[in-house]
Amino acid sequence: MKRLAPLLVVATLAGCSTFEAGDGPPRSDPGVTPSSRVPGPEPLSRYGNPRFYEVAGQRYYVSDTAEDYRERGVASWYGRKFHGRRTSSGEVYDMHAMTAAHKSLPLPTWVRVTHLGNGRSIVVRVNDRGPFVDNRIIDLSYAAATALDMVDAGTALVEVEALEFDTPKPKSPTTASTPGEPLFMQVGAFAQRGNAERRLRQLADAGVEDAFLAQAETDNGAVFRVRVGPIGDVASFDRISGLLAGIGIRDIRLVDATTASPQ
Repeated sequence: MKRLAPLLVVATLAGCSTFEAGDGPPRSDPGVTPSSRVPGPEPLSRYGNPRFYEVAGQRYYVSDTAEDYRERGVASWYGRKFHGRRTSSGEVYDMHAMTAAHKSLPLPTWVRVTHLGNGRSIVVRVNDRGPFVDNRIIDLSYAAATALDMVDAGTALVEVEALEFDTPKPKSPTTASTPGEPLFMQVGAFAQRGNAERRLRQLADAGVEDAFLAQAETDNGAVFRVRVGPIGDVASFDRISGLLAGIGIRDIRLVDATTASPQ
């Protein structure tokens, strides 16, 4: 996990991953650490919320708000190698607490994480930065990963949604997939069919299989979405992401067959 130096706008941070030497589950598991915190609005941390920061030459921008944040992708987890160290928010990382790390959400932010493979859902408090690995959207504590039953696998396809508090507008309905529902990688949405077909040819030339065009009608007319899949596991997601990165496509959304957004 990356640690932000207090009050620095730009920081060069050391990396972490569950699979780094020395990391992993605890040698003995005392169970989840009781917490007096309950989900609710909190002031921003004094640390970990610069306008931007840099890791390994890549710049990351911190969002002003978590409002309306919802994203699907791959979750990982981190454990004993970082237990007891300072997080980017200045708090001490406790691998037995229900916390998480995110690259851009304000610290702290409460989020609901749903495992798209088994349907399990948890609420965690984001108080750290990371993971700085391609195609990973959230790094869960050991306790959180255990609750989602993803410790042994190391990664999982998830949906992450920020919890909102004291907001007068109605919450949009959840979009979390039911366990086993097919998932797809959306790699473009176009107003012109010809542009979508060009993207399909680009994917075919790069060796990306199972790409197809999904047409939908919106208030503004037809939208032509280019999708790849179905995606059955993280290994497939990573393999296809690598092919897409090779042709400069990094803006990828993980969607199900019913996703109605024209973006």
